[in-house]
Amino acid sequence: MSSSVAPFKNQHYAHLKRDCIKNKKLFEDPEFPANDSSVFYKEKPCGIVEWKRPGVSASKKIWYGKIGNCWFVAASSCLALKPKLWEKVIPDWEEQDWDPKHPENYAGIFHFRFWVFGQWTDVVVDDRLPTINRHLIYCHSNSKREFWSALLEKAYAKLYGCYESLRGGYPGDAVVDFSGAVCERINLKKEAFYKDQEKQNHLFEKLLEVCKREGIISCWTTADPHKTEAKLTNGLVRGHAYAVTAVNRVRLGEGLGTYSKTETIPMIRMRNPWGHIEWNGPWSDSSEEWSKIGYAERNKVGLTVEDDGEFWMSFEDWCRHFCDADVCHIVDPSLTNSRPWNETLHFGSWTRHDDPVLNRSGGCNSMTIPQNPQYLFDVTKKTDEVLITLQQKDQRIHKKTGHGENMAIGFKVYEVTSIFLYSISFPTVIVDQIQH
Repeated sequence: MSSSVAPFKNQHYAHLKRDCIKNKKLFEDPEFPANDSSVFYKEKPCGIVEWKRPGVSASKKIWYGKIGNCWFVAASSCLALKPKLWEKVIPDWEEQDWDPKHPENYAGIFHFRFWVFGQWTDVVVDDRLPTINRHLIYCHSNSKREFWSALLEKAYAKLYGCYESLRGGYPGDAVVDFSGAVCERINLKKEAFYKDQEKQNHLFEKLLEVCKREGIISCWTTADPHKTEAKLTNGLVRGHAYAVTAVNRVRLGEGLGTYSKTETIPMIRMRNPWGHIEWNGPWSDSSEEWSKIGYAERNKVGLTVEDDGEFWMSFEDWCRHFCDADVCHIVDPSLTNSRPWNETLHFGSWTRHDDPVLNRSGGCNSMTIPQNPQYLFDVTKKTDEVLITLQQKDQRIHKKTGHGENMAIGFKVYEVTSIFLYSISFPTVIVDQIQH
């Protein structure tokens, strides 16, 4: 992973800010102008968009806007829980913040850093934010004086062309752009973990270990094409993304009823990035199940009984009610205190050859499959864990021109012995993965 930082659009934050302060003017970004082209390319918002400059402070409570961006808001909520990652994405945030003692140092310019296909990229924005009737129309905070999330989203929108380009996505995609993490998507609905106790226990231990390694987990509920983000009777929101804030075994008992002091229940804590509307089933904030937990244990797990968007669920219920989860493994050693991963990156591309046999292709065509990129690696211990992620440059930036769909790509993992190294034939497939 590259440790250097490349300026997006060749805009250098320090130089631009210094010039603005010298000339006593607020920054106006020519690369992301305050007009409709930066807002939408097809679906115009309901109302006249006006760009307003706010005052800024750095708090960490966020809300969502009028596009399908809850996936980005959920990822931003995860970002707020990771101080090291926060400072990586928002470098020198105190220097960027408004200082009432030195207002002359404010130039209306900010910068954020994203991991773009192996390269940290520094994106500069001005502080003009799109509003309708003096209200922010996209990501914003519960507080009227907090704007870090809106500015972060503006930088992300600039990176991908405009705000409308951010419509629809997965939280893990944004987390990868925040961190360079290896994202593992788990289909909870297809695997039906809630029906299989052994699989459920294995998944719980996996997520417990991810949290210990300071990874980031997010998830979402099944969408309904006819109803957008509708509240269900159990308090969850349909087609909505949530951040996972804790995975823990909660101890039952402490002399209460027939429960043993050593008996535990696997639990998971969620956060609705809206900041309210919570699960109201078993183990919700005021549910009777908490009477099985001693006060010391409740304090230990940080139980709060208020409509703040954060709530606990049993792990079984989580597996039952959520359809997918993004499990992001942080591999950058500067962002975690846990044992670092040994990371290797390979870059490649598809090219068309006049001879069809030499074209790279998917599938199991025995004539063309050897032309696909191949990489060898050794697993020396049975206890070694290998994570493989296949990425392509996000095509979201091309949505303005009517494109923007990612290609279907995939990979296969083979157990290879020396006799297969130079053979056109391959042994049995261990992993066969297709993704978009």
